[in-house]
Amino acid sequence: MINVLFIGDIIGRDGANLMLDLLPRLKNNYNIDLAIANGENVNNGKGLKTKDAILFNDSGIDVITSGNHIWDNKKDSAIHANLPFVLRPLNYPELNPGNGFYTIKIKNNVEITVVNLQGRSFMYPIDCPFTAADKLLSEIKNKKSIVIIDLHAESTAEKQAFGMYLDGRVAAVIGTHTHVQTADERIFARGTGYITDVGMTGPYNSVIGMDSETAIKRFIYQTPFYFKTGIGDLRLNAVIIKINEKTGKTTNIERLNFSKAEYNAK
Repeated sequence: MINVLFIGDIIGRDGANLMLDLLPRLKNNYNIDLAIANGENVNNGKGLKTKDAILFNDSGIDVITSGNHIWDNKKDSAIHANLPFVLRPLNYPELNPGNGFYTIKIKNNVEITVVNLQGRSFMYPIDCPFTAADKLLSEIKNKKSIVIIDLHAESTAEKQAFGMYLDGRVAAVIGTHTHVQTADERIFARGTGYITDVGMTGPYNSVIGMDSETAIKRFIYQTPFYFKTGIGDLRLNAVIIKINEKTGKTTNIERLNFSKAEYNAK
């Protein structure tokens, strides 16, 4: 049995520091074999600096997934192409730099492929994530790799449909992007672990990680205001996925949501 930690969208420097602080204990306490984190919001809420990607990897994050904000720092998003463990959604046009999936070997020579895809409902009209997943699974079928997918999407219906579409063909589909953790973690009928959104790691005294006063003004005035990350009530959101390495099926998925103080009190 292998244990995978998937950490929800990391927001800003405070979120990054909380993750880095708790990561060693999380990996030890849950006997983690593979650690994944969505890092597209680390740079003040938008984008990922190359130096942070390297720091995360050196600190024990094996794979960093992303989404639409990975492009917000043009210089760094191009450099990420040289870091195979940093992913951008696979279904963006192929001319864009970067990698849409990453295959890594863990204990007992078990091979895991982490895939990053992006939904289309209420988002950019990029290539279809369903057919992109089909194509990739066809290409790697001879590798006998355990597949975990980060679907970065706005629509809960699109995420659920995607998870059910791939049920039995991948180990897990983990939703990201909305920064609001859902309470629907489950295992589908054919063994695919699923959650609509794993949530965020960062300031909960905010509107999805952003300064609440600024977010409120944007809704009232319907004009642009400069976004900055929120402050206070730092929480880590994640899931622990237990996978049978022989069958490639999820046997348990556990949702985590706590502050540093709550974790220290355990």
